[in-house]
Amino acid sequence: MQRRHFLQASAATVLAPTLEASWAQGGSWPEAKPVRIIVPFTPGGTTDMVARLIGVELGKQLGQSVIVENKPGAGTVIGVDYVAKQPADGYTLVCVANSFTANKTLVKSLPYDTTRDLQPVALMGLSEHVLATHPSSGLKNLDDLRKAALAKPGALTYASFGNGTSAHLSGALLCQMMGVDMVHVPYKGQGPALTDLLGGQVGVMFGNWSEFRGHIESGKLVALGMATAKRSRFAPHVPTLAEQGAALESNSWQGLLAPAGTPEAVVQRVNAEVNKALATPNVVEVFAKSGVVSQAGTVAQFSSFVNSEIARYGEIIRRANITMG
Repeated sequence: MQRRHFLQASAATVLAPTLEASWAQGGSWPEAKPVRIIVPFTPGGTTDMVARLIGVELGKQLGQSVIVENKPGAGTVIGVDYVAKQPADGYTLVCVANSFTANKTLVKSLPYDTTRDLQPVALMGLSEHVLATHPSSGLKNLDDLRKAALAKPGALTYASFGNGTSAHLSGALLCQMMGVDMVHVPYKGQGPALTDLLGGQVGVMFGNWSEFRGHIESGKLVALGMATAKRSRFAPHVPTLAEQGAALESNSWQGLLAPAGTPEAVVQRVNAEVNKALATPNVVEVFAKSGVVSQAGTVAQFSSFVNSEIARYGEIIRRANITMG
């Protein structure tokens, strides 16, 4: 009896480090429980749509439930902080957008460290922006906007999805590039901002082409230019801002992060599965209809992208002297 107990104890002693090594390598992931993707925005936006669309495909590929949860608030800080403090086991991810990289400079006292507490996993999609106005403004192109802003400093307004969003910072950058003064009007999401733009209550706005397209094609809005490096395949008839003298790129992107310390094998597995999901017919079709450009790539490429976005937005924020709590 004593010998059997000794053998059982010995086997347990040998097995424990083996299991620990397996977990460290992510060998059993995702068998233990469902994977959660936290979206730090309210339901219904592009980031929420991308997270849910990819989540469905990941669930099929992994043979495990993938649950999407919305935890909005404080310019995405609440949801991101929640994930940063979760166990680094690959079972809780967060779907972030441009504001994640802007907050590094914009928010004075983040409860997490942007680069130390979170691990980039996979970039998923990118929505190109158009700069638009209401027909009653009389503006037809970027030169018209510049002349109007110079004629009445501080009289023109530009709307955004909220403080620190890509639409806000792109508007600030455009003001810098044109040497004009326009007043920023932040909204709680693109929907409310677009409603007021359609009502002529704000001057101009950067927004996702997919959500502006119908209004532009119907004549309810006027496209002043696409904020892309070259003409968009979704709107080849709309001149870029670069063609009009302002080499400005604006977009909304979505990517997955994990808590720092998540096993490398799990990070690479999620990245590979996301890339696989991006190539599925369903995702390709929905992205095409939504005007979202697939951004398949490696973990290293996404990490480099995050760092470049932090630097890019940091410069805009400092030059415009934009501050938040």
